[in-house]
This record gives sequence, structure tokens and C-alpha cells, in this order.
Amino acid sequence: MRVTLLGTGDSTGIPIIGCHCKTCEDARKKGWERKRFSVMIQNEGKILLIDTSPDMRRQLLDTNVDRVDAVIWTHCHFDHFGGFGNFYRVQSDVKVYTTPKIHDDIGKFMSFMEYKPIEVECYEPFELIGLKITLFEVNHPPVDAIGVKIEWNGYKIVVSGDTNADIPKRSLEEMEEPDLFIVEALAPRGRFKKHMNAEEALSLAKKIRARKTVLTHVGHFFPPHDIAVKKYPIGYDYQSFEFSNVKLTRFFK
Repeated sequence: MRVTLLGTGDSTGIPIIGCHCKTCEDARKKGWERKRFSVMIQNEGKILLIDTSPDMRRQLLDTNVDRVDAVIWTHCHFDHFGGFGNFYRVQSDVKVYTTPKIHDDIGKFMSFMEYKPIEVECYEPFELIGLKITLFEVNHPPVDAIGVKIEWNGYKIVVSGDTNADIPKRSLEEMEEPDLFIVEALAPRGRFKKHMNAEEALSLAKKIRARKTVLTHVGHFFPPHDIAVKKYPIGYDYQSFEFSNVKLTRFFK
């Protein structure tokens, strides 16, 4: 099983149009970027996407993906579902899994598309592409939002989804002791109503006893990547993690 961070940026990505801060200018000068958030899970020759970012076309082309087998949406903000149509037009029978409320919220924007909405309740495990999946509630006001737990062959991967630090106790129990914790951290510090900063994200990782943590959904509030990565376990676009019967190996592109 392979887990790939297709995009590690927040809603604006990096560089931001019209922004000339140190981080955005470094991205322009050195040719790096953070595309909008999406995670790809590959198993048994099939592909599951957690969220479909507005940069989906580029992300799928860059990773040589011809077909998507299933999608999970974490919430109704555009940067997490807006790229669905990028592959919808070139394949049929796309199954999308999320809670009834999130389906209802996103359905208002997707009424012109014929896809297969599969309603799933939080805390009720289901099977997808050979994986055991459990959705859990997080706190991303004012909309409903979920995180995702993936279990395979004794491994556990947790994707926090967009959330602040006020996560329900039951969800924290679902998140405990992941082998890989993909957690959002909008900025190094500061208070945010809907999001965590890096200090909060790393504190949460410690609380749930994560074995490996990678920060994502990162804003330009961080220094340029080559500087930020010296202090924080910050992810980058197309960073991959492969799980086998033996060990967790980190892959670089």
C-alpha cells in the first residue's frame, strides 16, 4: 500500500496569486509549489482519493493516474472537492463516500454531475480497495467535517482532515497510535478558529502517540520549505510512504 500527498497547501496554495511574501517569492524563484490538499491511497492496483483538490488534473497527470476507483470527501470547502470534475469527464461510475450531511452540502455544487454518492456514518468501518476505512468527526466550524482512519495489514494511517484542536473524545480514541499521522497545520503559530497551528498539531500527534507525523494543509505563513523542514516535519507535494509486510519506508520524488 502506498500513501501519496498529492497536495500539501491550504486553500490558496503556494505561491499565492498576488502575494510577494518571502515564501511565495521563494517558490516562484526556485520553482516549487504547494498544490491544494489531496491524498492518494494505492492498494491492490486501485486508487482511493481523500478529497479532490482544484489542482486534481495536474496531480493525476504528474502521478500517471489513468483511473480513480473511489473518493472520500472530508468536507464541503471548495479546495477539498472542487477538482472532482477533472477526472469525472474521462471515466464513469465514480463512487464517492462521506457522511449524509457532507454529501448534502457538496451536492448543492455538484448537481450537474452524475456520480455515485455512498453515505457512510462516522465510526462505522467499511471496506474499500482492500482497506478498512473509518470516518470520524472533527471540528471545523461552521461546517461538518471528518477525518479518515485507514487500516491495512496491521498498519494504521490517520488523516486529520481540516480541524481545530477541539476534536471529540471518541474521535481521539479512533486516532490513537497511528503508524503515519497526516495532520493539518496552517501556520507555525497563532490562533485559528477552524485550523491548527504546528504547535497544536504536534501536541496532538504526541497525545495520540503517532509513530510518524507529517504536516500538511500548510500556508505561506511558514518559511520557505527548505527552511521550514529543518524545524517541522512538514510534507511536500508527491511525498510518498509505502507500507509492506516488513516495514514503513519513506519514498522521495
